[in-house]
Amino acid sequence: MKIIHTGDWHIGKIVNEFSMLEEQKHVLEQLISIVEREKPDAIIIAGDVYDRSIPPVEAVELVDEVFNTLLLDLKVPILAIAGNHDSAERLSFASRILINNGLHIVGGFNGSVHCTTLEDEFGVVNFYMLPYVDPRNVRHIFDDNKISTHDDAMKKMIEIIGQAIKHNERNVMITHGYITHMGREAELLSESERPLSIGGTEFVSSDYFKIFNYTALGHLHAPQKAGAESIRYSGSILKYSFSEVNQRKGINIVEIDKAGNTKVTFNPLIPKRDMRIIKGPINELINSEVYRNANTEDYVYAILTDKGELIDPISKLRTVYPNIMGLSKELASQREENCTSAAEGYKSKSKLELFKEFYEAMQGETLGVEQTEIMTRIIGEVDREGV
Repeated sequence: MKIIHTGDWHIGKIVNEFSMLEEQKHVLEQLISIVEREKPDAIIIAGDVYDRSIPPVEAVELVDEVFNTLLLDLKVPILAIAGNHDSAERLSFASRILINNGLHIVGGFNGSVHCTTLEDEFGVVNFYMLPYVDPRNVRHIFDDNKISTHDDAMKKMIEIIGQAIKHNERNVMITHGYITHMGREAELLSESERPLSIGGTEFVSSDYFKIFNYTALGHLHAPQKAGAESIRYSGSILKYSFSEVNQRKGINIVEIDKAGNTKVTFNPLIPKRDMRIIKGPINELINSEVYRNANTEDYVYAILTDKGELIDPISKLRTVYPNIMGLSKELASQREENCTSAAEGYKSKSKLELFKEFYEAMQGETLGVEQTEIMTRIIGEVDREGV
């Protein structure tokens, strides 16, 4: 069986006041082309179809258009679950009616894990669809006060599946959460991923998913494994923060053979406008020799390395980069350790010594002879006035 695993669409996302709808439509058209080429048996959306619980009308229209193409034109079943950004009730509205057209959506959790069964030439494949659910709800549903973390909740829900799973058949899990193996994925958490809880209680062990032939995960935006080749995140379809500039975006093409062995191929999605960080003096960044071979329509964040004050730098940059999302000025204190408290022993240092350290931290160079004389005169005048 061939499956396309995707997730974290976040349709309707706004990044730094820029709507991502045009970009999302662009990459979803690529997804449709991949489906036409690969002819999969099913498409998985592992949560966060929308970016917020009440999505804008334009976001709903885009999802409706894509779903209609995939379901009605290409005749490919869609298996989607709610993520932590989705509204479980809104996402699953009319889901029973839509099953006849191949759309399987599970928005909420009521104590039993929904299982959708599809068939190929080798027999059945069971898809266990477990949407994002808060541990407090799981504790209430099962009246079990021992459930306090996401790991506790997932362990309980997997135990339920384990009682009914048929090990002689192929089984796929679809879920949304922070699945980790020895904490390794913590390095790949991006700024655009909303925390599920505080203090590490959101982490779920990947060991629970070893009973499945493949586990399709959503929530983390970087495509990655979670402890095993068959436990994977597809990642988001677009870059949604500048912490993701070095991440590849795309979908997983998963092939499950007769024996249940899986082969995963990552297929990249190419954005209309990339998201990247540029760095340097402002006059260099707006020099045509510098940006000549780059796409100036990209979403950029500028880190300026100029010394001294700049007058309206954002307007100057926008003449070249119309989609600039933000800027900051790099200080020496960001390149090295923070020295704003003048390091150790500052109480025993003179005002001039303290200013020299401050100047070097801010400007990245030592105070010159002429500047030292000026500062010595200023400090003396202040001391004489008793300020």
